[in-house]
Amino acid sequence: MSELKLVTYQSPQGARAGFVAGETIFDVAAATGRAAYATMLDVLRDWDAALALVRDAAKNATEAAAGKSGGLPLESTKLLAPVASPGGIFCAGANFTDHMMEMAKVQNLTPEPDPHSLGLKPWHFVKTVHCLAPPDSTVKLPAYSKKVDWEAELTAVIGKPARNVSIESALGHVAGYTVANDLSARDFTKRPHVPENSPFKYDWLSQKCFEGACPLGPWIVPADTIPDPQKVAIKLWVNDVIKQDSHTSKMIFTLAEQIAHLSTRVTLQPGDLILTGTPAGVGLARNEFLKAGDVVKVWVEGVGTLTNTCA
Repeated sequence: MSELKLVTYQSPQGARAGFVAGETIFDVAAATGRAAYATMLDVLRDWDAALALVRDAAKNATEAAAGKSGGLPLESTKLLAPVASPGGIFCAGANFTDHMMEMAKVQNLTPEPDPHSLGLKPWHFVKTVHCLAPPDSTVKLPAYSKKVDWEAELTAVIGKPARNVSIESALGHVAGYTVANDLSARDFTKRPHVPENSPFKYDWLSQKCFEGACPLGPWIVPADTIPDPQKVAIKLWVNDVIKQDSHTSKMIFTLAEQIAHLSTRVTLQPGDLILTGTPAGVGLARNEFLKAGDVVKVWVEGVGTLTNTCA
């Protein structure tokens, strides 16, 4: 099993693709001898060949060689979102059984049946690149909201174009996995003074797309690190108090189903992100919301921990 970690780090030349060996970051282009691999999107667009070259480079990288090879200390190097400018950020809504039960209770509704039994397909909304926030960064909560919520999510990074792909072949288009926090302004889910049955009732921009609403990182692990994305634990803490503690086996639509469906609507491209949904334990269920100074940690088994501070 690979332990390779791919990062985007801040250099004097701008955002660069790197990999982590030990506690050192090495520049992908320099270490592989491929100048074209300057950014993570460059790497993802040539994924199979690039991955093999990076793995070879990682085998040769050592702490002792860091000074000679231009390696940088991981601890003091600024990491950016692993994919700094994805073409698409697709977010699965209402996709964990435990979260659906939780939300039904909050809204005093009868839990809905399995969407598969109703012939329904996966459902996604989109975030924009403006939403991305780097790991270990401070995220400024939107001034207009008093109820910003957390949502821990396993995130797939596309490595091969996908159009009208089958469920069986869908995971073959995944380059790797990272961690996201789908921040949500719960008090702006619905627009006031608009009838409940209006198609214009929901305010997706204010709720989901504010600046910094998608912390992402700290790195990408290759897809073969996680043989089955439906067998992964996921947890979230606020100020070291655990809030979400669940498992991707509770997804309603699997990642493969999500990719297959999305590919019937758009051509998924290298670098596109798919946030696969959040489990139970969100703040809305307990009437707890983020405030300035809160530290949020999201852990996904086999990937790592994403940490951000609220301001």
